[in-house]
Amino acid sequence: MITRYTRKEMGNIWEEHNKFSIWLKIEILACESQNKLGIIPNEDLKEIQSKANFDIQRINEIEDEVKHDVIAFLTNVAEYVGPSSRFIHLGMTSSDVLDTCLAIQMKQSGELLLKDLEELKSVLSRRAMEFKNTIMIGRSHGIHAEPTTFGLKLALWFEETKRSIQRLKNGINTISFGQISGAVGTFEHLSPKVEEYVCEKLGLQPAPVSTQVLQRDRHAEFMCTIAIIGASLEKFATEIRHLQKTEVLEAEEYFSKNQKGSSAMPHKRNPITCERIAGLSRVLRGNAQAALENVALWHERDITHSSVERIVVPDSCILLDYMISQMTNVLDKLIVYPENMKKNINLTNGLVFSQPVLLALTKKGMKREDAYKLVQKNAMQVWESKKDFKKILQEDPEVSKILVDHELDSAFDISKSLKNVDYIFQRVGLIK
Repeated sequence: MITRYTRKEMGNIWEEHNKFSIWLKIEILACESQNKLGIIPNEDLKEIQSKANFDIQRINEIEDEVKHDVIAFLTNVAEYVGPSSRFIHLGMTSSDVLDTCLAIQMKQSGELLLKDLEELKSVLSRRAMEFKNTIMIGRSHGIHAEPTTFGLKLALWFEETKRSIQRLKNGINTISFGQISGAVGTFEHLSPKVEEYVCEKLGLQPAPVSTQVLQRDRHAEFMCTIAIIGASLEKFATEIRHLQKTEVLEAEEYFSKNQKGSSAMPHKRNPITCERIAGLSRVLRGNAQAALENVALWHERDITHSSVERIVVPDSCILLDYMISQMTNVLDKLIVYPENMKKNINLTNGLVFSQPVLLALTKKGMKREDAYKLVQKNAMQVWESKKDFKKILQEDPEVSKILVDHELDSAFDISKSLKNVDYIFQRVGLIK
């Protein structure tokens, strides 16, 4: 992944040095287990433990010649260890190292992403409470519907983030499996106890059954989880972008003092971070598709998955880490305009109260279909004339003979949109 979108802690997980360090740890742990089983002599194990090391430049030089990364790594380690290196990788296959290492890196990444999501959830909680009763217009199909609150919108995102956390925990559990089972998963040349020992030391579970590789449905689940979380972030970002439109301006990304919005138009303040998040979410979905293509490998293994995973797995982890951080910052500093929200509610001259009027008429005995036609007839006049909806209703004799003024006033009481907000906040866990 390009450095532009790479945060240090996540980037370190996918650095070559971390990868080779994990490879070395796997090999040494396997040797320790073989020693406990009486296969590797004590003196040789001590030689391996004390001398085993690697040099990335040297590994790359060897790989240029042998065209095999694990062999290049083992050759380099042997240069450090000497004769006792004959016991390293005993009975193992390359994927025992590669897949177990990848599981560790994905687990490490997942745990870091969980921390990111917890921070996002915390910001959403705080800002949802801040705007719990800030009334704004709710929109369906992009058209004004009925009043809601900005806090409820944020509470919705809070609850979705809770689901993202649970999904990611499930994805981490699914990927946290290792294997040390040999060329086709039969343990023909080493004991299953080696796998059990190595996995326990690494905080993984042994795969109950494997081939030469861990099965790629595990990786696909993790990658699809990342894509779903990215889609949620895109959803949040898209909403903010809509709310920042000039003709709406109910919320706005923070715009710093020396920030510039356009090379041509000095007045511009654009939602660039949300646009970036929306764009990067497309990459995550594409990478998830690639991971799904990796599930169907030939027989006990082919290598078609390898080149794909070298790109999509680190890139998706790195991107999501960046995206969550960016969204957390956007929401933390989000500028909200309650007065514009109030102004926008009134743009339709009271039409957003059409359902309360409909319900008031039916409550007084009018058939629902007749009440709907009556309210719609008056509402269409507002669209065409821009007159006040309440006034038009008061002037309609068919309405006024059923609803007296205080009943109509009650139908237009915007505070009623707040009556169950606390209940909803309790239900999502924002109010105890």
